[in-house]
Formats: sequence, structure tokens, C-alpha cells
Amino acid sequence: MCGIVGMVGTSDVSVSLYDALTMLQHRGQDAAGIATCHRGRVYQQKGNGMVRDVFQSEHMKHLVGNMGIGHVRYPTAGSSSAALAQPFYVNSPYGISLGHNGNLTNTEELMDELFRTGLRHINTESDSEVLLNVLAFELQLRGKLTPAAEDIFAAVSAVQRRCRGGYAVTAMIADYGIVAFRDPLGIRPLVFGSRETETGTEYMIASESVALDVLGFRLIRDVAPGEAVYIEKDGTFHAMQCAENTSLQPCMFEYVYFARPDSIIDGISVYKARLRMGEKLAEKIQRLRPDHDIDVVIPVPDTSRVAAQILAHNLGVKFREGLMKNRYIGRTFIMPGQKQRKKSVRQKLNAIDLEFRGKNVMLVDDSIVRGTTCEQIIQMARDAGANKVYFASAAPAVKYPNVYGIDMPSANELIAHGRTDEEVCRAIGADWLVYQDLEDLIESCGEYTNLTSFECSVFTGEYITGDVDQAYLDRLDARRNDAAKSSGDGDVNGSVVGIHNAH
Repeated sequence: MCGIVGMVGTSDVSVSLYDALTMLQHRGQDAAGIATCHRGRVYQQKGNGMVRDVFQSEHMKHLVGNMGIGHVRYPTAGSSSAALAQPFYVNSPYGISLGHNGNLTNTEELMDELFRTGLRHINTESDSEVLLNVLAFELQLRGKLTPAAEDIFAAVSAVQRRCRGGYAVTAMIADYGIVAFRDPLGIRPLVFGSRETETGTEYMIASESVALDVLGFRLIRDVAPGEAVYIEKDGTFHAMQCAENTSLQPCMFEYVYFARPDSIIDGISVYKARLRMGEKLAEKIQRLRPDHDIDVVIPVPDTSRVAAQILAHNLGVKFREGLMKNRYIGRTFIMPGQKQRKKSVRQKLNAIDLEFRGKNVMLVDDSIVRGTTCEQIIQMARDAGANKVYFASAAPAVKYPNVYGIDMPSANELIAHGRTDEEVCRAIGADWLVYQDLEDLIESCGEYTNLTSFECSVFTGEYITGDVDQAYLDRLDARRNDAAKSSGDGDVNGSVVGIHNAH
């Protein structure tokens, strides 16, 4: 999962892009990058690390121009290195920079096609570089010295036909404008908005509405599945549907875990969705154990807090913040390597004994993926003197890998894969485990809209693009499992600074 942003302004946009990326930092903490354009030249800064580490004041001074794109990354496969930081850049045609959130499922096929038909060399294993080169190839075929909006949309239409998987993209065409588009099923999120200034209208495109809110942009709407928007450098706005057979099936894990609660994605308030998850979970607990002996509900910070609060209220028990979080440790879900995750859980959370000692505690988390976090937290609760420790997951059991841009690991690293709920309960050391039902999760997210279909493959094993088989999953497993990651290049701290001439 990554965060992307693009902006066309009436003055330099680098500071606004920086601020937007800090609002999207939760979507990726591995690397960050910004590319801007001024008078036909592309200025770029990117590298491994958090936004605040990659961009220093001297970098910001050089990122000039009234349009640009930004990206925060976490690795969805393989190792982490500065070479994989985005935006990626290709000089022909025009000079194109691109940031991508998601994952293509036909990357190898596309790489072969690009070489055979366009003699294009792909320098990394990143599907984002492949996607950039497909877009560049299709723009090249138009053969225009000055691309018009219809040329941009024709190229994006070809990209939509050729690229399969989940993707949301922002791309900057040097000296012309910003184009953004979304996959035909709307798996990955993308919104856009505008703000008025004394010198004209400015536009921003981002993964989540919160990036727009904080910078004073008015949310206009989501980019529709298969749609592209193109904003020229002078602020002229264009939009066009570029794909056939589209349907909106957003990733369910956006609402469960990834998105900020103050974001609105595809018309759904993430906060309200999580509130309803807690209500549904409370109803299930009351059905299964009407005479429960829960003394206190404690959330695993931070994503589960909204669900845990309403769950406690509806069960009629106390809600307490019994786990204190060190906010200078990254999100453990997206850390490569089991050893690093285990170490980080202990550094990240600490129990307040008086909220646990002698009590029957219900811990609430958004989901259980590897089981690393919940197993250690349950042991923390016991060490703090809890009498019994129950565990509730606001999502169903995660049993299958994700292929659309989330680093859900190898199937055999998922604690629920091939196990019953009772076996998972024993494995994590809980006295009782309760999962959300999938039907209730879907209803929680879609209740305030007409949306009834979501991308739920991690729970069901059903991949909505229809092109994922066991052979594909086996190849993915070889790239994603912890053993493969630990034998890779590892983290290579550094930055990549560049200035490119567009013409």
C-alpha cells in the first residue's frame, strides 16, 4: 500500500505536496519522493525513509514549479532500496514522472511485451516502472509533438486494456500537466478536489480525502473506476472514462486498517464504517455469550479504537486505554521480517497494569494477519495481571494473500490460513477469540451507500480480476515470504536527486 498525490497550482507546489505526503505517511514509511516541473525541467528528490527524513530545506528550495506529484511507499514484494523510491521517470516521450499505488497482476507479460514491441528496458523489479513504460509507449504511439487531452486519454485507455490488477496512478507530463487514473474495478482509492486562490483555481489529486482537507481543498469526488483526469499546467481540467466493463469494488482493507478514520473513500466515511464494525461485533458477542464476563474493553491502538469504543458501550462494560503507544515506531504490519516485527511490537506498546490486573479483558484489534502482534499483546496482558484475555477482531479471518497492492504475506505466514478459529485462538494464547462475520463487515461499510461489493480476497480467496491462479500465487509467495525478504538487498538508506530536461 502506498500514498500518491498530484497537484497543479498557481505557484510553487512543493510545500503543499510535502504537507499532503505527511498526511498520507500512514500509507507508507519505507520511502518518499516528490517530482515537480518548471519551464520544461523536472526536479526530483526521493529516497528511503519517512517524509521528514527524505526532504530537507535545501531540497525543498530546488523543487520548483507549479505542478508536481508525490509518493510514499512501503514494499509490496521483495526488498527495500532507494532505487525503488518513486516517482519513477522516463525521458521519452515528453518526460514523464509517475507514482503508483497498487499492484499489477500481469507484470511479467507486460515486461516481455515492452521489450519485444518497444525495445524498452525495465531497470527494476517494480511493476510501477512497468506501468510507467506502458503509458510512455502508448503516448509515443500517438506521435504528437504537443499532446492534447484526447491523446492523453487515448493512451490511458490503452493502459487500461493492457494492465491488469489494482492501481491508482498520478503522472506528470513535463511542461504539459498532471494525469491521474484508477483501475477499472476501483480497487485502489483516488480522490480529487480544488481550492480557490487570489490567482486562480488549484487542483489536488490524492489517495485519501484527508490530504485535501488539511490543505484547504474542497473534495469534489472520487475518480471513478476506469476514469482518468487530466489537468493542464494552466489549470484547465479534463475528465474522461477510459475503460470498459467498469464496476466499483474497493479494497475492504482500506476501511478496516489502511485509511485514516477522517477520510472519505468512495462516499464511505471510514470513521462511520469502523463504528458500525464495532456495533456488529458487539451484536455477535451478545449472541454467542449473552452472559459474558467481560470487565473491560481495551483497544489495540490506533486503528481499532473507534470500533472498540462502541463495542464497549453496546456491551455495557468499561472502555479503557490500557495500552500506551510509542508513536515514533512505524506500523508493524508493514515492516519486513518477522524478527523486526516482534521487536517493534514490544517497543511500540506498553501495558498499564491497573487496567489489566485481576480483570477479564477483551482486547480489540482491526484484524489478525500474521498473529505476531496479538500474540505478544495477549502475553503483555497476562504479564500485567489479567485474569482472562479475550480477543476480538473487527475483520474476518485473513486466510489468503493479497495481490492488489497490500503486503499480505505468503499464505503459510498468515496465522488463520489452514486453521480453524479455535486453533488460531490457541496459537495466539487467548481464552476466547471472536472474528467479525464477512456479511457484517460488508454491511458496515456499505450501509450508508448503495455499495454492496468489495474486494475481499484476503478473506475469501476470490480474486476479482479473474487472472490469479495457484501458479501466480506460488510466484508471489517466492517474492514475498520473510525468508526471501531477509536474503534480499535489505534496506539501503540513501536519496536520489535529479534534474531532467524535458525538451
